[in-house]
Amino acid sequence: MFDLAELDAALAGSVFAGRLYFSPVTESTNTDALAAARKGAEHGSVWFADEQRSGRGRGDHAWHSAAGEGLYVSVLLRPQIPAARLPLLPLAAGLAAAEAVRTAAGLAVDLRWPNDLLIGPRKAGGILVEAKNQGSGVAFAVVGIGINVHQRAFDPSLTAAATSLDLEAGRRIRRQELLVSLLKSLERETLGLLEPDSVTAIPARVEQASTWIRGRRVEVHGPQACTGVTDGLDEHGFLRVRTAEALVTVQTGGIRAAEKS
Repeated sequence: MFDLAELDAALAGSVFAGRLYFSPVTESTNTDALAAARKGAEHGSVWFADEQRSGRGRGDHAWHSAAGEGLYVSVLLRPQIPAARLPLLPLAAGLAAAEAVRTAAGLAVDLRWPNDLLIGPRKAGGILVEAKNQGSGVAFAVVGIGINVHQRAFDPSLTAAATSLDLEAGRRIRRQELLVSLLKSLERETLGLLEPDSVTAIPARVEQASTWIRGRRVEVHGPQACTGVTDGLDEHGFLRVRTAEALVTVQTGGIRAAEKS
């Protein structure tokens, strides 16, 4: 279980201090955050839970959120950025999550565009960003992050191999320490979205943190389904895939390793 007083003290001086909302059990932390956002909740408010009954990932995929085994957290942001920068937010969150896992568990994370956290070939976490635009800007964005921490076994029906921080590190990782590291990293990364130099560096930084962004043969699933070799990110954070016919800029969807022909 989390120690809320210790968390608040560790986050003193950050935008998150005094804005932590913990539930032992909830349907979805993203649902909680979205509802609060529509009622005017403050920038930097954080919802996290010990268990989610209806956790979800991108594309409404279910995210198994067993009690006490993972980190399930959603952060409300009201960033003063143009809507055109919004696609960079999941990438910035991925960089923040990778840094947090490195700090708390000593593990390297491979970022699979647009929102998966991998350790080696196995998925250890994911990111879901849900936002509302207002005019040419962003009214609010909810950044949901789920990370497998203590899990030792996984549902055999999962289509992708999964892992947890404990399994990879060979020791028990403190969820409290991971959450503090995550929020501190996320604050740094989201502040970077306000700075032109930091914004332009995000695609290159993600490419450096990922084995999937360049030179990987992939299948794209979603509205721009295709098969080809990844060729980096554009300035908006969209993935370029070179197919047999053309260079496709993938704006939405996901990728997986292409089967060998």
